[in-house]
Amino acid sequence: MQSLPRDFLTQIAQKYQLSKEQEDAFVEIYHRGDDELEAAEALSISPSAFRTRMTGVYEKFQIGGRGPGKFYRLQVFLIGEYQKTGQKLLPEKSSTEIYIQTLVKEVREFVASSICERCGKMRVLDMEQPIGLASIYTSVNILEKVTGRRRLEIADLFERYGVEDFERFGLTPIHEKRIDGLEAVAQHEKLIVLGKPGAGKTTFLKRLAMLCVEQQFQANRVPIFITLKAFAETPGKPSLWEYLPRSFAPHQTTNPPAGLSNKLQAILEEGQALILLDGLDEVRDVDSQRIINEIQKFATQFHLNQFVMTCRIAAREYTFEQFTEVEVADFDENQILDFVTKWFTTKQDPVKAETFIQKLETDERIRELATNPLLLTLLCLVFEDAADFPTNRSELYEEGLDVLLKKWDAKRNIERDQVYKKLSRQRKEDLLSYLAYTFFERGEYFFKQRVAIDRIIQFIRNAPNMSQDDKNLELDGVAVLKSIEAQHGLLLERARGIYSFSHLTFQEYFTARQIKEQRSDALLEDLASHVTEKRWREVFLLTLGMLPDATRLLQLMKAQADQILAGNFKLQQFLNWVMQKSNSVDVPYKLGAVRAFYLKLALAHDRTLAHDLDLDRTLAHDLYLDRTLAQDLDLDRALAQDLAQALDNNNFFFGFKSNGIDDSMTTHFPNYDFAQALDYNILFVGFKFNDSNLQHKLTELRNLLPHISWRNCEQCETWWKANGQAWTKQLRSIMIEHRNIGHDWQFSQEQKEQLQQYYDANKLLVDCMNSECYVSPEVRKEIEETLLLPIAEIEKRQQP
Repeated sequence: MQSLPRDFLTQIAQKYQLSKEQEDAFVEIYHRGDDELEAAEALSISPSAFRTRMTGVYEKFQIGGRGPGKFYRLQVFLIGEYQKTGQKLLPEKSSTEIYIQTLVKEVREFVASSICERCGKMRVLDMEQPIGLASIYTSVNILEKVTGRRRLEIADLFERYGVEDFERFGLTPIHEKRIDGLEAVAQHEKLIVLGKPGAGKTTFLKRLAMLCVEQQFQANRVPIFITLKAFAETPGKPSLWEYLPRSFAPHQTTNPPAGLSNKLQAILEEGQALILLDGLDEVRDVDSQRIINEIQKFATQFHLNQFVMTCRIAAREYTFEQFTEVEVADFDENQILDFVTKWFTTKQDPVKAETFIQKLETDERIRELATNPLLLTLLCLVFEDAADFPTNRSELYEEGLDVLLKKWDAKRNIERDQVYKKLSRQRKEDLLSYLAYTFFERGEYFFKQRVAIDRIIQFIRNAPNMSQDDKNLELDGVAVLKSIEAQHGLLLERARGIYSFSHLTFQEYFTARQIKEQRSDALLEDLASHVTEKRWREVFLLTLGMLPDATRLLQLMKAQADQILAGNFKLQQFLNWVMQKSNSVDVPYKLGAVRAFYLKLALAHDRTLAHDLDLDRTLAHDLYLDRTLAQDLDLDRALAQDLAQALDNNNFFFGFKSNGIDDSMTTHFPNYDFAQALDYNILFVGFKFNDSNLQHKLTELRNLLPHISWRNCEQCETWWKANGQAWTKQLRSIMIEHRNIGHDWQFSQEQKEQLQQYYDANKLLVDCMNSECYVSPEVRKEIEETLLLPIAEIEKRQQP
């Protein structure tokens, strides 16, 4: 069809006052000729949206009627207008172009049923039935730089992944530039998409096929989807060209058009095919070189076509000079949200999607696993059944590892290399446990390839059916490392020659498994020695969940926690006060919980400690201390808040706030100032606690305060600067005399750090006892009764 210059068409569009959208459609279609689909794709809009724009165009030119006649009537008018300028018309499309377009349309319609059958649905893991790909598909992001090819040092990785403060590093670092998967394909005619197991490579390729056959992406091409494993194992070892017609046959519902081979050849020679080659890593070793040669020969012969091929990272050393390599990025938070919402929408249970996301937001370790699409699918399946994640996290991790270590390849009948197959499933887990523990113990989350290989060699020297020759052993060590990465994705090359576990969660799990499998008291003692270290917390919880009897480990943890303050006389005095004060109140709680309450209360006015000793996470509540406190505890808490507020000079006259100590009082006095809060406490003492002497002293002290309002704020500040220190001292004296609280311990910075360690260790101990682990009733009772006691008291109770 006749084509008109863009400049001329733009001038006409402006003359007839077309809108921007109408102008874009008008210029595109009359410059191209009559290819509506190509014009719509060029504008990145649907054919329906394009037609809507053109309807407006015809109205502006006052061209009525229906059907294609409007297009041609307007074209005749435009040609006439152009001829008036004295310029020559652009040449019409050749008959060859029209012929190829006709072939593309015919063959695309023929392959549509095959593509829809093979690529339109998804069924993985234990899904009971397939699910429509379009209803669940989440857009893929691509890293243009393959992570394992970067030349970085371990220090650089720590900085990029932010683990200096022991943050999680399962997510792709935000420093890496991401682009949309479709954009990456559009930018590169020949693309190899690399990715970890379960990263969504095949799903992405299937989505490309569906978009193409539906003319929503590369609408001028025919999608050809080839599973390379099936091609490699086809009897007779056909060439890739010979295999093309066969790739449609098993799923075809219509008879092939006459002369299909000739038509395919014409389409390929004109570069009008989207060649999708899935799973290069799934090809057996015996077929590998033949298939590589076939792909290279085919890509050279038909180089004008678009090629996209998928392969696992580290599968083999491939060299495709014509192809650009990119990597599938982990899911980010938006992709996770999109996937989960779509998943449960298809299950007609959107409420469960909201619950799932809420659970994910509060659990960083499960959130870390969700960055892998396959593991996210597993999480959705688990949550679908139980509406929650298992309390014993080791069970969930075991299921995830079972998917990566066994099910994912087995369900697709994929066989991997022989070196790694010499290790049984049990041996593989033993190897991963050995590596995880040896690196985690040293705080090594990233490690050199050479070091990893040495440790693998040490392990396989003691494994049966493995070669013992040192040279072969070293080669086997390299093969095993690469196999773990390629087959299971549990170890990843984060930069050239530097590895880590794919998720810190899995390194923690295998570290705990090593401790459990070795059944060594020395290992339990070593684990207990880390009771004050935050990075070991999850290992403790996982180990306890795995052990058939956690009694011994809990005893060792308790002993370590007790020793933290054992050598400091002043801190032992403090614990003595905690014990005595707890014994003096008559409340219906376990003494361990009461001691936890008073330990927190005594430290709450120190803002450096109060921040960490947040009441919502204190030992007291973990030990089942009611939020509705008994009167003694409630009064002591209220008075302690008064003292803490008085000590906080900066905020004293700016409304009563809890400063992170506890928010219970604000439920009584939202936005009320300190004096009003003190009035409440005076009433509380008189009516609930019936202590007239204390009430009288607090009233006298309250009357010393000036009337506080925003109008006399400066006067109040002046008064406080002159009298605040003495006033606070009186309040402290009253609290010590009547309630034995409010002591000024004046801890040094070192002592504060020791107290924080002591608190954290005991918090971990209680969390472990409250987890799903078995501990003998006698030991549980003993631990609860001796929590937070001074060391002398503990030793006294241990005497026969």
